[in-house]
Amino acid sequence: MTQEHNHLSRDGLYIDSAFTPANASNLTRDLGFDGTIAGNVYAQPLYIEGGPNGPMVIAVTESNNVYALDANDGSIIWQRNLGPAVTSGLPCGNIDPLGISGTPAVDLASRSLFVDAMIDGATKKHFVYSLNVDTGVTNPGWPVDLNATANYNDLTFTSLVQNERGGLAIVNGIVYASFSGHAGDCGTYHGWVVGIQINDPSTVMAWATDAIGGGIWGHGGVASDGTNMFVITGNTFNTNQVWGGGEAIIRLQAGPIFSGNPTDYWAPTNWFNLDQGDTDLGGVSATLVDVPGATPSQLVLALGKDSKAYLLNRNNLGGISAPVAFASLPTAVRGQSAATYHTGQGTYFAFHTENNAVAAYKVTATNPPTIVPAWNMAQTGLGSVFVTSTDGTDNVIVWAAGGGGDQRLHAYDGDTGMVIYSGGGPNEMMNGTRKWNTGIVARGRIYYPADNKIYAFVTPGGKPTPTPTPTATPTPTPTATPSPSVSPTPTPRATPRSRPTPRSRPTLPPRP
Repeated sequence: MTQEHNHLSRDGLYIDSAFTPANASNLTRDLGFDGTIAGNVYAQPLYIEGGPNGPMVIAVTESNNVYALDANDGSIIWQRNLGPAVTSGLPCGNIDPLGISGTPAVDLASRSLFVDAMIDGATKKHFVYSLNVDTGVTNPGWPVDLNATANYNDLTFTSLVQNERGGLAIVNGIVYASFSGHAGDCGTYHGWVVGIQINDPSTVMAWATDAIGGGIWGHGGVASDGTNMFVITGNTFNTNQVWGGGEAIIRLQAGPIFSGNPTDYWAPTNWFNLDQGDTDLGGVSATLVDVPGATPSQLVLALGKDSKAYLLNRNNLGGISAPVAFASLPTAVRGQSAATYHTGQGTYFAFHTENNAVAAYKVTATNPPTIVPAWNMAQTGLGSVFVTSTDGTDNVIVWAAGGGGDQRLHAYDGDTGMVIYSGGGPNEMMNGTRKWNTGIVARGRIYYPADNKIYAFVTPGGKPTPTPTPTATPTPTPTATPSPSVSPTPTPRATPRSRPTPRSRPTLPPRP
């Protein structure tokens, strides 16, 4: 349910010169940051600059509420409710209410925020919205009703049995949303990726698994190398041992379009056994990993419920075959996302295990690369890791919060796992964090989501303020366009406060 975190590769790395080990060890919560919102939160917050209201944090909730918060004090700049969330009538599931689960995405060029919302009604539907990120007003031509527009071969998208957990992604003018089923594997759901032209929302394309099931469960959603998209699917049903898109890494061309060629998918040779055991390969979204000096060096990582890590050549996935490299992990991995990073000592990936620990593994720069354990540190709870570095390779710190556990942020040295920050004092305790949550880093701060609240943490030195620079003339606010079957009423936005317009530098992909 996270956009995973900053880059389309879903690498989880933030570059911020404020996060030295010394500063990180003295992180404190900003008690002057309000951050009050309404609803359960599964999605990652976004940080955005360059608008008339100053730097903002975008937050969304399962009550279908969308908020733009002042990034300095946490007050509400604007808020929208997109329509009633679903509280009953689903064939199965474990999210109640069900509204916005996946992290939104922002196109800075058009100042547009894209979000998928499940909206109740006579027919429960997924709608993809485009909102003016500075005002919350719906852009012309939106929202897009996926029941009415998304088709693949002889399949028609049916919102009732589909859920959108993954973060949305914008790649070369198309916004992509990925779909799984509901918890309980009920109904004839499929793994879907829907692509909508951001400048022409009447142009909708889609791909779906041929077999029933094959959900794209990972919270990172769609990963991209800037041209192609990568997703990982879960278990399928009633296949008669004929592979139909499940338990696989799938590479999609723009659209999305799937070639069906072995170069564009990989499934383990025991994929059918994974199906039989409900052992989803796609417990975590695809993470793109580059390992200088390795052959191949451009890789894609899969972590799943079979307690294994797999690395594949992302330029030639290889069909149903052995992976480039694999390693056994301490536990299954699901309900979170991994992160990857480089230091002077090599290339790593890190994640939260299900036995109360944060673990890191090194990918060797060899032919072929291998996966070797690096460190493992006890930490109560679950949550997606994220990584900070002062320049991309130095002062690398792995962060994780104990969602559902100690509900505190923790920080570890990227090479050794040595504890840098152990959660702070009484003021640093968070309430209502979930195992799906992850934070975002911006200008010496960490913003972390929880139910009904966005928390802000700050490094020593006060609250950093962006340097104002000239920006382009903002796009005129468009007229709101109502949904075909619901007519959500925008909440009046607060009057913007006068402040300098900052440099346009988001910490989300050109996401989120």
